[in-house]
Amino acid sequence: MIETFKPEDIINIRKDFPIFNNFDKLNGKKLIYLDSAATSQKPSVVIDALHSFYSKSNANVHRGIYTLSEEATIKYEEAHKKVAGFINAKSFREIVFVRNTTEAINLVAYSWGRKNIGKGDVIILSQMEHHSNIVPWQLLAREKGAVIKYTEIDDKGKLRIDKLENHLKEKVKLVAITQMSNVLGTINPVKEITSMAHKAGATVLIDGAQGVPHEPTDVQDIGCDFYAFSGHKMLGPTGIGVLYGKKELLNDMPPFLGGGDMIKSVSFEEARWNDLPWKFEAGTPAIAEGIALGSAIDYLKSLGMAKVKNYEKELAIYAMDKLRDVDSIEIYGPPAGERGGIISFNLKDVHPHDVASVLSSENIAIRAGHHCAQPLHDRLGVTASSRASFYIYNTIDEIDALVNGLKKARKIYG
Repeated sequence: MIETFKPEDIINIRKDFPIFNNFDKLNGKKLIYLDSAATSQKPSVVIDALHSFYSKSNANVHRGIYTLSEEATIKYEEAHKKVAGFINAKSFREIVFVRNTTEAINLVAYSWGRKNIGKGDVIILSQMEHHSNIVPWQLLAREKGAVIKYTEIDDKGKLRIDKLENHLKEKVKLVAITQMSNVLGTINPVKEITSMAHKAGATVLIDGAQGVPHEPTDVQDIGCDFYAFSGHKMLGPTGIGVLYGKKELLNDMPPFLGGGDMIKSVSFEEARWNDLPWKFEAGTPAIAEGIALGSAIDYLKSLGMAKVKNYEKELAIYAMDKLRDVDSIEIYGPPAGERGGIISFNLKDVHPHDVASVLSSENIAIRAGHHCAQPLHDRLGVTASSRASFYIYNTIDEIDALVNGLKKARKIYG
C-alpha cells in the first residue's frame, strides 16, 4: 500500500502554517501558494523555535562558560545531529552549516576545488543545473585552466546517461549534478551517477536543494562525496543551509573562511584549525536559524518523507492531466509520474510575466522567469517560463484554481 496523505491530513497540515490564516484574503480570494521550489512556507513550530531561542536562550555558542551559552551550544549542536540523522550521514561532524545551497557549493569549489582541480581536468555538469551549480565551477575552471562538460538532456527533459558515460572517459575530477531539476521536475538517478563517477575516479557533489525537502534522502546509500541543500526550501528559515561532506574529504580541505571559532589556537605566526564541522563555520553562526532548521526536520519526520514524496507525485500527476485543458500550453520536462512536484510551462504568445500577473490577481503565487537556469532555457528554446511548484500544504482544489486562472489569462491575451 502506497503511503500518502488523506484530504483530512492536508486540512490539518495547513492549520500548522500561519500564513494561510493571516494572509488568506486578497480581493476576497484565499492565498494559493505555488512557489515552494523558490522557498517554502513555515509551520508554527519553526516560527516558535526562532522566537523561543531569542526570548529564552539567546547567547553565543562555543564561547561562554555560563548556563545560557551552554544551553545555546547544546541546541545548536543538536541541530547538526538532527540533520545528520535526517540524511543518514555517519556523523554530525560531516554536517557543516552554511547560509544556503549556493554557499555550500561555493565552499566545495573554493576549498576542495582549488586544492584538487588542475589544468586540463574535466568538471562534468548537466544542462539542467541551477546557476548555483554552474557559476562556481566556471570561476574555478577559469582560474585553474580546467574544462567544463555539460551532459545533455533529451527532449523529455531527462538526463542522457549515454552522454555522461562518454564524458566519464575523459580526465574527470568532479561530477556535480542536481538531484531534481528546479525547472523540469526531473529526478536524476543520483545513486547510479555516483557509482559511475566513482568508477571513473571522480568526486561527486549532489545539489539536493530540490531533493531533501521532497523525498527520503540517504547520503550513504547514494554514496556521494558532497551533498548541498537549503533550509528555507524544507520549511526552515532563510539564512541556513547544509553541506554534507565525507569526513576524510572535509579533514583534508583547507578552511573556507578564517576567523573566530574555526580555530583551535592562533599565534602571531600561524593558526591551527578546529575540529569538524566547526573548522568550516567561522564567526558567529546562524544559531537561531540552525535550531529552527532542526525543528523543521522534526516536523517533516513526524509527517513521514515517503508520504511527502507520494503526495507531491499525486499532485503532479493531477496537475499534468488538468493542464492539458488549457489551450496552447507547452509543458516542459518528463511525463506525469516521472517527475517531482514542479511543472514549468508556457502559454503560446503570452509572456510568463503576464501569466503570473493574471494569476496574482487571483491571489495565486507562481514563479515567472528563467528560475536561475538560463542555460536550460536556452536548451529549451525559450527565454523564460512559468513555474508552479507544490508542497505538503497544497491541494487538488488549488490546482483547479491554477488551471482556471490560466484559462483566464488565455482569454485575456487571446
